[in-house]
Amino acid sequence: MLTYKADWYGKALVKIDRWYPSSKTCSNCDHLLNKAELPLSVRTWDCPSCLQQNDRDINASINILHQGLLLAKQSKTVGATGLA
Repeated sequence: MLTYKADWYGKALVKIDRWYPSSKTCSNCDHLLNKAELPLSVRTWDCPSCLQQNDRDINASINILHQGLLLAKQSKTVGATGLA
């Protein structure tokens, strides 16, 4: 359904790897925490490298946007069907 709608509006659909660690990666410096350092119950965390305070969901959305833009730039195909 998303591929069809993206084609309809002339947009590109980019799929991010489902295991991409978006909430465990600092959106400022790309420092990656391990699973033990960031359990699901923790909603905000401070990056040990750059000391930025990260909200888990906002940080993940920023990382997903950056990853999607990076993948879209790397792709040579125009349109949703080649990217999805």
